[in-house]
Amino acid sequence: MAKPKADEAEKKYPLNLPDTPFPMRGNLPKREPEWIRAWEEKKIYERIIDARRDAKKFILHDGPPYANGAIHLGHAVNKILKDMILKEKTLEGFQAPYVPGWDCHGMPIEVQIEKLHGKNLPVDEMQSLARAYAMEQSELQLKDFKRLGILGDWGNPYRTMNFKTEAQEIRALAKIMEKGYVYRGLKPVNWCFDCQSALAEAEVEYKDRESPMIDVAFELAAEDRGRVEIAFETTFEKPCAVVIWTTTPWTIPSNQALNMHPDLTYALVDTGDRLLILAADLVEACLKRYGLTGTVLATAKGDTFEGVRFRHPLWDLHEGYRRFSPVNLAEYVDATSGTGIVHSAPAYGVDDFNTCKAYGMTNDEVLTPVQADGTFVETLPLFGGLQIFAAAPKILEALTVAGNLMAHGKMVHSYMHCWRHKSPLIYRATAQWFVRMDAPNEDTAGVLNAPASEKTLREAALEGVKATKFFPQWGINRLYSMIENRPDWCISRQRNWGVPLPFFMHKATGELHPRTLEIMEEVAKRVEAGGIESWAKAKAEDFLGEEARDYVKTTDILDVWFDSGSTHYTVVRGSHEKELAFPVDLYLEGSDQHRGWFHSSLLIGTMLDGRPPYKQLLTHGFCVDQNGEKMSKSKGNIVRPQEISEKFGAEILRLWVASTDYSGELRLGPTILNRVVESYRRIRNTLRFLLANTSDFSAATDLVSVEELLELDRWAIAFTAKLQDEVAAEYKEYRFHNVVNLLQTFASTDLGGFYLDVLKDRLYTTAPKSAARRSAQTALWYITKTLLRLMAPILSFTAEEAFAIFSPNESGTIFTETFEALPDVEGAEALLAKWARIRAVRADMQKAIEDERAKGSVGSSLQATGEIAANADDYEALASLGEELRFVMIMSAVTLVKSADEATHVSVRASDAAKCERCWHYVAGVGSSAEHPTLCPRCVSNLFGAGEVRSFA
Repeated sequence: MAKPKADEAEKKYPLNLPDTPFPMRGNLPKREPEWIRAWEEKKIYERIIDARRDAKKFILHDGPPYANGAIHLGHAVNKILKDMILKEKTLEGFQAPYVPGWDCHGMPIEVQIEKLHGKNLPVDEMQSLARAYAMEQSELQLKDFKRLGILGDWGNPYRTMNFKTEAQEIRALAKIMEKGYVYRGLKPVNWCFDCQSALAEAEVEYKDRESPMIDVAFELAAEDRGRVEIAFETTFEKPCAVVIWTTTPWTIPSNQALNMHPDLTYALVDTGDRLLILAADLVEACLKRYGLTGTVLATAKGDTFEGVRFRHPLWDLHEGYRRFSPVNLAEYVDATSGTGIVHSAPAYGVDDFNTCKAYGMTNDEVLTPVQADGTFVETLPLFGGLQIFAAAPKILEALTVAGNLMAHGKMVHSYMHCWRHKSPLIYRATAQWFVRMDAPNEDTAGVLNAPASEKTLREAALEGVKATKFFPQWGINRLYSMIENRPDWCISRQRNWGVPLPFFMHKATGELHPRTLEIMEEVAKRVEAGGIESWAKAKAEDFLGEEARDYVKTTDILDVWFDSGSTHYTVVRGSHEKELAFPVDLYLEGSDQHRGWFHSSLLIGTMLDGRPPYKQLLTHGFCVDQNGEKMSKSKGNIVRPQEISEKFGAEILRLWVASTDYSGELRLGPTILNRVVESYRRIRNTLRFLLANTSDFSAATDLVSVEELLELDRWAIAFTAKLQDEVAAEYKEYRFHNVVNLLQTFASTDLGGFYLDVLKDRLYTTAPKSAARRSAQTALWYITKTLLRLMAPILSFTAEEAFAIFSPNESGTIFTETFEALPDVEGAEALLAKWARIRAVRADMQKAIEDERAKGSVGSSLQATGEIAANADDYEALASLGEELRFVMIMSAVTLVKSADEATHVSVRASDAAKCERCWHYVAGVGSSAEHPTLCPRCVSNLFGAGEVRSFA
């Protein structure tokens, strides 16, 4: 009799090989935009919010990216992390709205307008152009963010330039002023010559810079010679001078004092033609630097020199420098380098300024010859009009002529730079508006009231830090340290594109108008109607009437960090109070925001509400290439999120973000991307198997009760429930890389490598509606429901695609569902332990089969027959399966015996039996049916008889 052809056999002896419309290849770059359009057309975000209308809210407040330029990889990481958290919270059952936002004011946009339209535009015109530019830029970014699969209120985002938001910011400032936190004072602040404005601490970065270093002598004033002789118990017979060391020669013309440490020992050194005063521990190094030899004549403690005056080193060159520099005692002076004496230009150093103020110097006495653009005022003797850094050679030349330049050279050191222009900064004392961190001092200008709180802002903010939960935990130390050590916050800027400080200052006294708070509310109402342009157009007479002649209208704007830092008031409780809620559950940004948005939000929240605006802070690291190198155009290693979406799909980018430990640097490059793509394929293939094998299953009619399921299927449900608990715990702590690891292991090892592998025979060979197959499908149905929900926050497109096939709902999205409540399995713990033993023995058996396959003695595992000599515990577990043990091992026959020792041993050999054409098992009885000579008795029964009975596997 001729052997039937393969296709004829398949028709005659069919297997249950169901199909699914869920394709093997995702074709993500093409299909993702279609899903995004469908989400918009069906208003999926609105449906999600409606589904949770009465649920408890979980609020993640969006830290606004700056509305300038295309989004980069860091933006993508940030938004994807936020999206995953909110989707997970939605599946937990929370109402988790997402209101995206943009930071729209500030220097970069103003600079762009100057480049495009020229400088010196009328202020209101420049502001209108900046507003249009910021809107255009935010719309471009919005499009790219949506492409990443981010669900949110994209039709109603917040922008800090919205009229109402600008108005609310003025009201927030008024409340803070009313509580006495704001004052106007002269202090050194970070100053950028390119910005021509003060900068916030968050706008400062540090990088190496080569600076000149000089040692300069200050001759002792003749009138104070006697005091110094007494201190050293020595009579001077030659000139005496102290020597200072500095890396900022440009500050020498502004010198007004000298600083010495009260407890340091200073030496009087005879160098031949003059006596020098140096820190005793630095004498040898200093003399070597000066090319001199000398003898120490005497020593004295620093506190004996308090008030002693020395002549300015340029005294002899111009009458404008004929002033004395008194010694002030200062704890910050040290003897680790330099000379142990620090020259003090109070306008250009915070410590110097504070020390001079402590010694009675008034603001009017502080010399401030450096202009906003970095040039000396024309009236400065010898150096007027010069750029300060370029003036160094002239200053050194003048000091040499005066005979007071002891040494000069170059050094490379870490120096502060503008984060925008990458240009070096200086400290520059200017009249600015400040938020007070500590108790009031003599600076009271502009203060409306005494501070209302018994605690200082610093004390209250530090308590707020302690009350906040941090992810990762080390963030608490960083933010605490920054608050603990920060100076008063300079909130004013000398620019135009920003929310104004709408003040009127008395021309004679400099005091605020007594109706300032009322005026601020009037301004806020105008701004709410017409934006900040309304303040630029307004005149003093509009608010003050005849009093206007006595007052000056301020032109300063608020620090842009005040814009974003106040959004918990202007947005959460302002423009979007219906959508959001206060206090916010979570702020999430890059780790640089400890000194930026987290910081400013904390301070403003503490002033307004006595608490942080957030309960939790999460920070992520920066993106680098796969070798850990910083991404840059020059290196050609920049990875653009748009390119990843176009080539691989945004889903791959999402999976990369989720699978990377964001607490450190996030590495990405071609090799890493390829690994992520392969991981995605494995997950997708697992989903496809699950969908295909439940395609002819209806839970309404085919679901098997847990009690009636086969033991392996009960194990699968118990194992999936355990997995869900583990994943939920990781989600709660925002450890997405652990979630991905758990899901990948589940899909590839627990399902693909074990459960689904074992299940194939039962799914394919038993009768389609048999109890054994329906049992398997019931377990698969629960697993699929669970897996889709667990993966949905991360692989949103894929989960939506699979969900539409598996169990579509009326809302059209998986995100109106909640996490699956899996049925309880009686004795689950014991069942999991039992099957853990069985899986371990199975792993040994698989290895033994692979060894035989390598030798060529067997082909497939079904061609093998095995023997297990099991120890007592393993024997009990394996023996309970009876004849079904072979299905678990995926072998045609398995013999089980008790081991002669305490170990379990396995062995494999090729089967001598014939192969069943349908199930491919090598078993006795193939050909026993004359009507179906190529089938085994099991297949004959499953196709034409009562069907086999399974109890375990």
